[in-house]
Amino acid sequence: MRRFRVGLGQINPTVGDFEGNVRKIVEAIERARALGCQLVAFPELAIPGYPPEDLLFKPAFIEANLRALDDVTRASRGLTVVVGFVDRRDDIFNAAGVLHDGVVAGVYHKHYLPNYGVFDENRYFQAGTEAPVFAAGETVFAVNVCEDIWYPAGPTTVQALAGAELVVNINGSPYHAGKARFREQMVATRAADDLVCVAYVNMVGGQDELVFDGASLVVNERGQCVARGRQFEEDFVVADLDLEAVFHARLHDPRRRKEKLRAGETTPRIALPALPAAAQVPPLEPPTVTPLERVDEIYRALVLGTRDYVRKNGFTRVVIGLSGGIDSSLVAALAVEALGRENVAGVGMPSPYSSAGTRRDAQRVAKNLGIEFLSIPITSILRAYKRALARAFKGLKEDVTEENLQARIRGNLLMALSNKFGWLVLTTGNKSEYSVGYTTLYGDMAGGFAVIKDVPKMLVYEVARHVNRSAGRDLVPETVFERAPSAELRPGQTDQDTLPPYAELDAILEGYVEEDRGVNDLIARGFAAETVRRVVAMVDRNEYKRRQAPIGVKITPRAFGRDWRLPIVNRFRER
Repeated sequence: MRRFRVGLGQINPTVGDFEGNVRKIVEAIERARALGCQLVAFPELAIPGYPPEDLLFKPAFIEANLRALDDVTRASRGLTVVVGFVDRRDDIFNAAGVLHDGVVAGVYHKHYLPNYGVFDENRYFQAGTEAPVFAAGETVFAVNVCEDIWYPAGPTTVQALAGAELVVNINGSPYHAGKARFREQMVATRAADDLVCVAYVNMVGGQDELVFDGASLVVNERGQCVARGRQFEEDFVVADLDLEAVFHARLHDPRRRKEKLRAGETTPRIALPALPAAAQVPPLEPPTVTPLERVDEIYRALVLGTRDYVRKNGFTRVVIGLSGGIDSSLVAALAVEALGRENVAGVGMPSPYSSAGTRRDAQRVAKNLGIEFLSIPITSILRAYKRALARAFKGLKEDVTEENLQARIRGNLLMALSNKFGWLVLTTGNKSEYSVGYTTLYGDMAGGFAVIKDVPKMLVYEVARHVNRSAGRDLVPETVFERAPSAELRPGQTDQDTLPPYAELDAILEGYVEEDRGVNDLIARGFAAETVRRVVAMVDRNEYKRRQAPIGVKITPRAFGRDWRLPIVNRFRER
């Protein structure tokens, strides 16, 4: 057995925090050294943080990134380190540096620059063209970056044919529900097809609306996962690989031989100087990490995305309008898990139309969570607004205008608390509401971060149930689940006065927003034609609202924001 020990530093970097990012990397290098790793890898663009977006247009940012690379290089003595950074030549490149015993031994430039969904890498980077392999004594390994491994005949195949027994793939792979399982299947397929071990390191943490879930992997040449990192938390993954097994597996696959000759002619091979013999360390048994269930995975993504957005932006405390409904109750529970109960304040703002039940449940949620609760009734403020507008509105009946006044008064009060105390306002609208414009500009949309903006209404209920199960008690009272959803802005109001039932609405929205299904496709699925046309029209005409909404955690395959680019000025309508 020719054993090779690899470590994966699954870290949570912050864009532009070069000092903090280098500190995390160097600490993990020390850990790798102590554990006897021969190679340790870190995520895509780990040094500058990912995605840096238009900071890449600033020469000072590129320079700071290169100086930070020098610091990591000096820390690499005695082993091999693979780390993501921005390389500058005649252009800039999304790069992986191969640092060996204190020097930069080689650099790999990412070949496939994704330009779909949340990605916009063609805006910033030049694509690489070479796929070198590195020879370190008896071991031949290769490095590539994120998207490169998703292509069946891409750099991984070329490098394996050129002799690489291990491919290290460094990643900034954003999360959406279920992606970790799909990603693991892809990596296992690539490893088995190319008869190569794959060390797949992914970053973890929140960056604006994106969450990176970690779930780093080490997979052997048979496509078997031999080590797995935890999801939604920093981790250090170590695995022992039997590289002799790669050689024997390839002997039994004659199909590779002709392709191998062609690859060997065009693939650079970089020889690395021998390292001092490392102390013998006993074999290790990687800890078992079980993938999370779907709802728990979503819950943890929302918690991590909220925690990192608040803390990385320098806030310590948040404030939430607690209505006694399911949405605000869930947001409060998520905030407590993310930040601690001492850093969350809830505000009840009852109006003349707030029921005794919702008032009581708002207080119960705050008590169950152990958070500060403020009560600021808005009835007298609403009367003052109506008096101020009486002359302008003379002779006109009350309508949605007076309903929206209530939401805007509440938004104004929350922002006043934010200004006075430095609290970040967390908004409580869900994806179903944002989709169809069942929100009020400068009202319930006012705030700094929209925690459940990408969570459809029916999923809100699922995640809230998960909160109660995890706590072993009803943090969210059962009456909140049982009550018909209502904005309580007029007597007897329910959401279904304006919207289809949420189960039906969410299914239509999934087809239209996430799958780009047209009106006829949705009708063919069995939805009423009138309902489909009404929902689609609401989605289309409310883009102007969504553009003015705060960002929120992405948890579906297609979230509003960087995933969704519908024009506001747009006369196209499906019929």
